[in-house]
Amino acid sequence: YRALDLDPIEPELRENHGEIEAAEKHALPRLIEWSNLRGAFHNHTTASDGRSTLEDMVAAAKELGLEYLGIADHSKASFQANGLDEKRLAAQVARIAEINAVEKDIHIFAGTECDILKDGSLDFSNEVLASLDYVVASIHSSFTMPAAEMTKRIIRAIENPHITMLAHPTGRLLLGREPYQLDIPAILDAAAATGTYIELNANPRRLDLDWRHVHRAKDKGVMLVIGPDAHSVDEIANTEYGVGIARKGWLEPENLLNCMTLAQFKKWKKNLI
Repeated sequence: YRALDLDPIEPELRENHGEIEAAEKHALPRLIEWSNLRGAFHNHTTASDGRSTLEDMVAAAKELGLEYLGIADHSKASFQANGLDEKRLAAQVARIAEINAVEKDIHIFAGTECDILKDGSLDFSNEVLASLDYVVASIHSSFTMPAAEMTKRIIRAIENPHITMLAHPTGRLLLGREPYQLDIPAILDAAAATGTYIELNANPRRLDLDWRHVHRAKDKGVMLVIGPDAHSVDEIANTEYGVGIARKGWLEPENLLNCMTLAQFKKWKKNLI
């Protein structure tokens, strides 16, 4: 590198994807490190299809040194995942408030993984969504729609002002299910326009977005969030896989929601209301 007057290129960037030119210009990104992550938002409990209780998930997040943890159990349309209806969701929100009242080492955010229905509407009313700290929107049905219809479906959902982030955007399962047909650039343009975060799903069966789309999202000014999609205490650490893909996509700490401190996130949330 010294002989060529290049800045050293991190291994994750060595894809002939513009890194050599950036190294010549001394413009390589300051890649995210796992230690930059302050919290995680996409986590499930035994209230839906998780295998660990809310209390156990909180204890595990504390053990990892996180400042905050977001709980986003499935909504009622995901009946196969024991999704929560409005009454059960309200009870969970109340329980999270009780934990926050006594917990000093970590803050718990109450959310939902809300299904995007076939027409792009959402599984909960705006009134319910507005009562939550954040909302993860995702697709769990009708995967075979044509690209134009699927794109329109997702864009309609993320145009809802209560949606915080779009989870596992292409729906792929590695070695198991192909991504659904989708106009990714159009989705990213819509996310940039609405301020919606795009999830980099760190579950090793998904790793969705693909790193090339992660890079494209950054170029378009879209903010991202690493989501472990944790269904047990052990899976909160999936965030480490997400960091690897984030680095490959050229992400820096300022590109990711969950690199915010708790105080920064609360201020960001307050500015949305």
